[in-house]
Amino acid sequence: MDGYTTLHEMLSSALKQAGEESGMLLGQELSITLVDSLATSKTSYFGGLDDSCFVIGVESREAYNGQFYLVFSLRDAIVMSSILLGIPPARIQEKKRLSIIENDDIDAFAEIANMINGSFNTVFQGTLPEKVRLKLLAPKKFIPDVDQLSPEEPLPDGEYLMFRSRLEMPDQELNHLDVLIPADLGNRYDPPSEAPEEAPAAVDKAAVDAEVPADPVASPEQAGESGIDSIVVLEDDESERKLMAEAVAFTGFDVVEGTLNADIKELFSGRAVRMVLIGSLDADDRELAVCIKVNAIRQDAPPPIIMSAQRWTRTAVLKALKYGASDIIIKPCGEEEISAKIRRFCKVPEP
Repeated sequence: MDGYTTLHEMLSSALKQAGEESGMLLGQELSITLVDSLATSKTSYFGGLDDSCFVIGVESREAYNGQFYLVFSLRDAIVMSSILLGIPPARIQEKKRLSIIENDDIDAFAEIANMINGSFNTVFQGTLPEKVRLKLLAPKKFIPDVDQLSPEEPLPDGEYLMFRSRLEMPDQELNHLDVLIPADLGNRYDPPSEAPEEAPAAVDKAAVDAEVPADPVASPEQAGESGIDSIVVLEDDESERKLMAEAVAFTGFDVVEGTLNADIKELFSGRAVRMVLIGSLDADDRELAVCIKVNAIRQDAPPPIIMSAQRWTRTAVLKALKYGASDIIIKPCGEEEISAKIRRFCKVPEP
């Protein structure tokens, strides 16, 4: 498919990042590689579909209003969600063969989809010249020869740009992820080339944008979140967790404690989370996966995250910042250092 150079580059980067971050969440290597693109229609796409699938709408807001769609094979969704749930390999293969998907699988798959959407948000916001915000909608299951197409289901009639990516994971046979973007929305993301005399204006705008400081992290109130002002403390070692909880108690916020395996969504429920403090011995991929989960759950306005560990490598520091940490702490550290970081990120005044 000719043209759409910016859209190709944007999707290629977003899908690659989504694979890396989802792989960390799953504890498996996962690569998502853009391999093909073509113009199609809803009728043509679903008419040639042999396997059941999940269709997930992504609502595009701000300057680029519309919806595009992520389409996964149902069997791929079963494999990835089952791995996230810790289901034994033999049972995963049985579920895949019989296309068995349960409510827990759908919830787990929605968490993976949230991760992918978070990567899309990061890349789209960093690439497009105007503001954009992507919100994930609930997945819909579509079974060929069972579910009937309608003008609006499982997605609206019309012409689409289809971008196909290959999913690869060791010891698993996966299919692909398709991104279907309505042609008119694709043209807004990546407008047709302007006349040559217009090109310098785009260059000037990019230079101006580079001078504009990034928006500050939104407060829970700005993000429209309500509930108890809280700080979430995550650490496997109980004594270390208690020390971290005591260190943040001066804020007056409710302190919620949990291990690194805690249900983040449950801990966040009914709370305006002002900060998340993650503690560990080594800053490895498990802790980074928690960081990614927090950002996926509150992707519109994630709370500041401080990661603390006794042993850091340069690579771990760079990964922590890449995957959403606002700051890091090397244990042990003094109460003054912790207090200063918390006051800065939570906007707690000096006594």
